[in-house]
Amino acid sequence: MRPKLLDIGAGRIAAMDEAGIDLQVLSLAALGFDDLDADMATPLTREINDEVAEAVKANPGRFAAFASLALQDPDSAAQELERCVSKLGFVGTMLDGTTDGLFLDDKSYTPVFEAAAHLGVPIYLHPAPPPAAVQKAYYSGLAELGQLLSIAGWGWHAETGLHTLRLIVSGVFDRFPDLQLIIGHMGEGLPYALARSSAVLSRAATLRQSVAEYFKTNIHITTSGYFTQPPLRCALDVVGIDRTMFSIDYPFSPNTHGRKYLDELAGMLAPEDLASLAHGNAERLLRLPVQN
Repeated sequence: MRPKLLDIGAGRIAAMDEAGIDLQVLSLAALGFDDLDADMATPLTREINDEVAEAVKANPGRFAAFASLALQDPDSAAQELERCVSKLGFVGTMLDGTTDGLFLDDKSYTPVFEAAAHLGVPIYLHPAPPPAAVQKAYYSGLAELGQLLSIAGWGWHAETGLHTLRLIVSGVFDRFPDLQLIIGHMGEGLPYALARSSAVLSRAATLRQSVAEYFKTNIHITTSGYFTQPPLRCALDVVGIDRTMFSIDYPFSPNTHGRKYLDELAGMLAPEDLASLAHGNAERLLRLPVQN
């Protein structure tokens, strides 16, 4: 896996070509990054972003990029996002789970939301391993299976879904009504549960609209790593085609698996909806070059 992760040039493009993938948005697989001190993490993100910018510059028709940010220092993170978007041409940022046990609804992260909203770029909220206390309470006693259960087996998706609901009910999208959030893995289970969650939470929260309606105004989902039709049908019923985007999750999921799934959807979706899913929605949200 490591060689595929670190290859942001010819080998990655060859894997894209094998599956007929035109463009990939690069982002750092940053698991454990929040364990670093701010003095180390802040300059490191700048180096990472410069390296990714060079990869995009070398292959501008094949790559775009999400900025890596060190949330240990939110003010510096906001400045780095400004640099990445304004000077390097990045199309958004990817943030991973909690930082030092804090969810993004903590007021200390306000500068990052302000920057993203001002710049008009989305935040992609990606899962991360749970905090140590959660790992011990929920996933201990199962050896390796407990570790897998805490990440892709279940915990990643449950926690990112929770994280998204926290952002809504804490009023982040009321304070920043133009802010756009992307979540992967077919919505991290939220489309299936949204009617009930919205009914319960909307009555208690002081918001400008129901919890469910933020999925029509501020939240987008990707197919990342989910290659079966039932969860997509649910997502389309609940969230809608205009806020659903095709994503593969390379190299954790092979490009060929993602492309096979996309080809299968030609029998499920109208041609215009398939085009929106495959590239049109991402082009609009991320302001990417239009694909033919």
